[in-house]
Amino acid sequence: MTDVDAADFAVVVYREDARWEAEILPVALTEDLDGLIHALRQQPSLGGTIGLVSVGDDFFVAIRLLGDDDMVFLSDVTASVDWPLAQQVLEYLDIPVPEDEELDQVLPVGDMSIFSDLGLDEMELGAISGDLELYPDEMLLSIAGRLGFAAAFERALDAVA
Repeated sequence: MTDVDAADFAVVVYREDARWEAEILPVALTEDLDGLIHALRQQPSLGGTIGLVSVGDDFFVAIRLLGDDDMVFLSDVTASVDWPLAQQVLEYLDIPVPEDEELDQVLPVGDMSIFSDLGLDEMELGAISGDLELYPDEMLLSIAGRLGFAAAFERALDAVA
């Protein structure tokens, strides 16, 4: 079982009246992919819904629901060895959990083009998620900045700080 602490959070991001909005979701969703996707579906948005989850100092998950498309991205496949949410993402993506000898580097998995239409291409997403100098919350803030909702994202996080 994981230790849930202040570094764990889940945020839903959506557009309303041509403005980005962000709200904190229950911290329990940092361990439940199905619950997280269900919570994101509850937020009506014409432009789709984005879920951003930071777990400890280890990894983040990004989910984007756009029409009938569910796009899922995991920043580090090696997190699946220790964290339930990361394991669930791999199961969802039908990717096997890596063996010990495969755990020598940080590799993202999932839909690398999750934010391409919003201006964040696969190369840049890979560079952000592979930056070992950044914590997952900092990576998510960088992504939020590139996509144009950093202020809403920070307000949501400040509400629980």
